[in-house]
Amino acid sequence: MKKLFAVALALVLSVGIFAGCNASGTSSSAPVSTSAPAASSSASPSDDPTQMTAEITWWAFPTFGQENADDPAGTYEQKIIEAFNEKYPNIKVNLETIDFTSGPDAITAAIEGNAAPDVLFDAPGRIIEYGKNGKLVSLDDLFTDEFVKDVNNDALVNACKGNGTAYMYPISSAPFYMVINQKQWEEAGALEFVNQEGDRTWTTEDFEKALKALHEAGVNPGTLFCQGQGGDQGTRAFISNLYGAEIANADMTEYTMNSEAGVKGLETAQKWIQDGLLGNGVAYNGGSDIELFKTGSTSFTLCWGTSTQLVNQATLDENAITTLSLPFPSDDGVPALEYLVNGFCVFDNGDDTKAAAAKEFIKFVCDDETWGPKNVVRTGAFPVRASFGDLYAGNEEYKLLSGWTKYYAPYYNTMDGFANMRTEWWNMLQAVTNGDDVTAAVNAYVENSNAGMA
Repeated sequence: MKKLFAVALALVLSVGIFAGCNASGTSSSAPVSTSAPAASSSASPSDDPTQMTAEITWWAFPTFGQENADDPAGTYEQKIIEAFNEKYPNIKVNLETIDFTSGPDAITAAIEGNAAPDVLFDAPGRIIEYGKNGKLVSLDDLFTDEFVKDVNNDALVNACKGNGTAYMYPISSAPFYMVINQKQWEEAGALEFVNQEGDRTWTTEDFEKALKALHEAGVNPGTLFCQGQGGDQGTRAFISNLYGAEIANADMTEYTMNSEAGVKGLETAQKWIQDGLLGNGVAYNGGSDIELFKTGSTSFTLCWGTSTQLVNQATLDENAITTLSLPFPSDDGVPALEYLVNGFCVFDNGDDTKAAAAKEFIKFVCDDETWGPKNVVRTGAFPVRASFGDLYAGNEEYKLLSGWTKYYAPYYNTMDGFANMRTEWWNMLQAVTNGDDVTAAVNAYVENSNAGMA
C-alpha cells in the first residue's frame, strides 16, 4: 500500500543518492583539493567556538551548483569557507571535491585506511550506514527542540538517524523524478500521452504508448541503467511504480520486491528492452545516463532532481534541450516518489576538537542567517527549515514540485543492509536486462538483500 505523508515542509522535502541523481556524470580517480584560508594547525578547545583553533577536511559531492557555468567544481564551496572564516578565523577548512562515480569508493577506501575526512556532504543512504558502523560522531546535540520544530517533519528527522542516533544534519530536500526532452517527445508524437495538467501524474498505459511513439519515430528512449549503484533509486522507483510494488514492508524489516506487482513490473521492463522501447542500460549508471540525456542522445532519463537540473542547466541550454519534469508513471496514476535529503556528517577521527570544529562548520553552512538560505538555493532543493520561507518565489516549476510532497513514499534508505541491497539491485537488473528469468532473479535479489540485514 502506498503511504502518503501528511506533513510537508515549507515547500518540499534527495534523493535521491545516490543519491546518484545529483550527478553531473563526471568522474575522477581521487578527490580534488582546493586551497583554504590559512590557520594554525594546532587544536585547542575553547569556551568561545569562534576562537576555536583546528584544521578540518571537507569532502563534497557536486551538490552545490556553481554560480557561473564555467566555474570549476568547488568554487562556490570555497566561498562558503571564506565566509565561515570571517566568523571562525582559526578553523582552517580544506576542501576536496569528489564525484558520484568514483566518490563512494574513495570514501570507503579512506575509511578503511583511517584517512576519512572530518566532514562529508552526502545523503542518508550512505551516511547512516557509516553511522551504524561506528564511523561517525553523534549529532544529537544539533537536533534541538527549536530545529526539530522548525523542520516540522518527523519522517525527515528520522531519515537522519540510525538506531535512534542522529548522524546527518540536513539542509535541503527535494523529490526524485524523471524528465523528458520536450522537443523530441513533441516531434515524435509522444507528448500527447503526457498529462501536462495539475501534478502531471500519468499511467503506465500512457507511458507505454509514448514509448511506442518514440520508437516508431526513431527517437532513442532512456535506459534502464544498471552498470552500478549510481542513481539506482531512480530505477527502483520506476519499476515499483509501474504496478504498485512495495520495495520494503511497512515496518522496514525486509525487502519485498518479489511480490506479484514487482515481478510484473520487471517483466514489463524486460519486454520493453527486448522490443527496443526501453534502452539497455547495462553499460550505464545514473551519471552516464544523465550524460546521454543532457547531450540529446536519449529522450528521457529516470534519474533527475532539482539539483541535477541546476548542475546541468548550462549544458542543456547549449544543446537547446527543454526539460519537462514528470512523476513516474504508475498503474493507478498515483505515484510513490523517493526523495533526496542533503546534509552533513562528521567522521569520528579520534579528535574531539576537530569534531567540535566540524560541527560548528556544518551549523554555519546550514543555519547561518545569510548563508543558510543561499546555500539551500545552490543545492537546487528546498529548505528543511520552514523559517527560511519561499526561496523560489515566482518559479512555477518549483511550485509544481513542491506539491509532490503528498506523493512521497516510505523512506527505506536507512534500513539495515541498505548498501548491500543497492549492489543486489543492480546485479538483478543486469540479469533481467540480459533476458534471465525474472522471478528467479528478483527472488535472489530479495533473499540476498534480506540476508544482508543481519
